[in-house]
Amino acid sequence: MESLEGKSYCASTFLDTCQAFDRVWHEGLLFKLKNALPDHLYGILKSFLQQRHFIVQQGEALSDLCAIKAGVPQGRVLGPILYLLFTADLPTSESLITGTFADDTVRVATRSDPKIASQILQKGLNYIYHWLKKWRIKANETKSVNVTFTLRRGSCPPVTLNNIVPQADYVRYLGLYLDKRLTCQKHIFTKRKQLGIQTRKLYWLIGRKSQLSLENKILLYKAIQKPIWTYGVQLWGTASHSNIEIVQRFQNKALRMITNAP
Repeated sequence: MESLEGKSYCASTFLDTCQAFDRVWHEGLLFKLKNALPDHLYGILKSFLQQRHFIVQQGEALSDLCAIKAGVPQGRVLGPILYLLFTADLPTSESLITGTFADDTVRVATRSDPKIASQILQKGLNYIYHWLKKWRIKANETKSVNVTFTLRRGSCPPVTLNNIVPQADYVRYLGLYLDKRLTCQKHIFTKRKQLGIQTRKLYWLIGRKSQLSLENKILLYKAIQKPIWTYGVQLWGTASHSNIEIVQRFQNKALRMITNAP
């Protein structure tokens, strides 16, 4: 937002990690846990990770018993916590903004000169590359995305993370589609499509011929449909009035259908 208001260039790299939770290096994780936790907690987590094995079955054939030497158990409360502990020392810099949520990471550099913004971002990515290599985490360069957020013409020069990170006009981050001008157009169009699909699925329950009470229809709308478009609505400040009207028209139509109004 500041880069748009200040007419600067915001060079951003959204990193994609290959099988992040499945490839956590056990020895490296235990090393970090031993240095950070009391002995009794370390012992509990060590027993949680070690002595795990698996067998693969294909038809009637069984593989040998193999030890699991990487990855955190998924579906458990401890899984995401252990991953966060493993990546807690991700390199940061005062000249960069770093955003992390589980295995989603973004690096941002803002400057009035696009070349300088890319240089600062590249320096930060170099530190990350060596850190990833040290702790045996593999970044997927082809699925990582570089986006320049600006209202000015042109984009920041490309950056590399072993290979050149692909440039894009928008990125999907934490369920939000962020385009380079932050118009929210891509995000709103996508959500409008999802709302249409969900309405067709629920029509037999919330449509005009449904025998459900008005109270239950509204409850279904608030529980299933409303969260689709309200998620991330705080970022719609830069959205144009015409884009916001797309969602407003849907809501008007849906509520007329639910209340059986003309």
